[in-house]
Amino acid sequence: MLNQTAIRSRIQQHLSVLYPGRERELTEAVLSVLRRRQPDLSDEARRVGAGRRADVRWDEQDVALITYGDQVRRRDEPPLKTLHDFLVTHGYHALLRIVHVLPFFPYSSDDGFAVIDYRRVDPNLGDWSDVARLRERFELMFDLVLNHTSARCEWFRKFLRGEQPFERFYIEVDPSVDLSAVVRPRSTPLLTPFRIGDRTRYVWTTFSADQVDLNYAEPRVLLEMLDILLEYVARGARIVRLDAIAYLWKRIGTPCIHLPETHEVVKLFHTVLEAVAPWAILLTETNVPHAENISYFGAGDEAHMVYQFSLPPLLLDAMLHQDAGPLVAWLKQLAPPPPGCTFLNFTASHDGIGVRPLEGLVSEERLQQLVEATRQRGGFVGTRRRSDGTDAPYELNITWFDALSDPAATPELNVRRFLTTQMMMLSLQGVPAVYFHSLFGAHNDRAAAQRTGIPRRINRHKFGWDELQRLLADERSTHPAVFSGYKRILACRREQPAFHPDAPQIVLELGDPRLVGWLRTSIDGRQRIACVFNVSTRPMSVPLPEVLQRANVPCGAAVDLLASRRPVTWPLPIPPCGGRWIEISTAAA
Repeated sequence: MLNQTAIRSRIQQHLSVLYPGRERELTEAVLSVLRRRQPDLSDEARRVGAGRRADVRWDEQDVALITYGDQVRRRDEPPLKTLHDFLVTHGYHALLRIVHVLPFFPYSSDDGFAVIDYRRVDPNLGDWSDVARLRERFELMFDLVLNHTSARCEWFRKFLRGEQPFERFYIEVDPSVDLSAVVRPRSTPLLTPFRIGDRTRYVWTTFSADQVDLNYAEPRVLLEMLDILLEYVARGARIVRLDAIAYLWKRIGTPCIHLPETHEVVKLFHTVLEAVAPWAILLTETNVPHAENISYFGAGDEAHMVYQFSLPPLLLDAMLHQDAGPLVAWLKQLAPPPPGCTFLNFTASHDGIGVRPLEGLVSEERLQQLVEATRQRGGFVGTRRRSDGTDAPYELNITWFDALSDPAATPELNVRRFLTTQMMMLSLQGVPAVYFHSLFGAHNDRAAAQRTGIPRRINRHKFGWDELQRLLADERSTHPAVFSGYKRILACRREQPAFHPDAPQIVLELGDPRLVGWLRTSIDGRQRIACVFNVSTRPMSVPLPEVLQRANVPCGAAVDLLASRRPVTWPLPIPPCGGRWIEISTAAA
């Protein structure tokens, strides 16, 4: 642990913002949690030290896989073991460093995000030994679902019964109170009635009636979550994802999103991890417009990593409109993160494709065209409730492959379009994350969405081991081409120092809205990679030496990294919906 005096002072400063007048008492309570967890954290520190240098938070080999614990099933076997075996059998331990196992705790709804017990592994998935097995091959990301618990959580049951200290763990509000200022991510009611005996209690539920918001104005809630955070790190979580963090703190009469106290909680977690687990990374999940999203970097004292939520809908917009203008404009104004921070880049995830992050970046007409294209391709559109009572598009529920696919195009073109978006995501500044379904271009599971009434299930299909092996071997489908092509891209990427998350990035002026590109330069300046992409269905060419000259970058010999380092000629041809990673010699031509 860091100097006790310094850490005590910093913790006390955070707590003075959160609980004025109680900061000294609560600082001792926080330090008590840290001391209790210190032995387990010391054991994990030794394991981390055996895997990478303590002063290296991330590098070009960091690629994360987003997956459910029961993503692949095999008879009479814990699904977490099956997941481990699938990844190792197909060589992903040599392609992906991090596995984000979505909530693997006992839960009651939302496919894991209504947690019943934060400290147990769902017995339907396995146990902590199965998590430890994954930890032997991969670094891990856990979810800390800290905004709400399941309505079946024992804490909430004790709250309903009026037991102490749980009487203050949740937020009860008189339904006559004006809550119209509250920003909503859903169209469902904000308050849910729960009847206990002859009394009805109206409780704050931001996301669903089964996801009951915690009351962080009660410090014992914060202490519980801090203890859980440290347990996750001790059990191997190199990255902890703070789910729905934006809505954490509530104050009636305000929007109850991004409140100063919420940021202060993230700062407190940051301070604690820097003191007792400096290898650990905080990732904030805030599916909101870009400026709000990156506010969770703070001054480099909040999240170490934030999602690039604007990236997926902008990539989809560029490909479907064959116009990269909004994407290029956004990239040009994208400021690098503070030192010690980075972005998490992704295209698909277990959630839908959020469209709030498009606010101010594309016209309303283009947004509506994305909505209509999603429906035409078999997807669904989720909504949120505005303050005026109307609903607006919130997310597109569809697999990434089907969202991009043109029914009139050849399978080969649809595969290339899909893999090109993955090349774009993988080559941008930051750490990339790949959703399991994207490894082979999964299609919509409309039947699951319609059967359950849960639109997000369209993109959450769980596979039997044999079912998945058949898909990957079916040459009549697009799955084998995506599967092999994606592995080739991942294998290439991890070898390029210019793709280090901290390596500088400049947007290239390509002079045509159908083209987009950027230049990545390794931190030591020894490698440059021009990443150039064509979002149109027509072949294009790029006079790359002239483009680089305008950027004051000398252009020497060049090779195509994904074509066995074959030398390239000018102008550089880019196939329809295609992309190139071109390594440029640092020597002048």
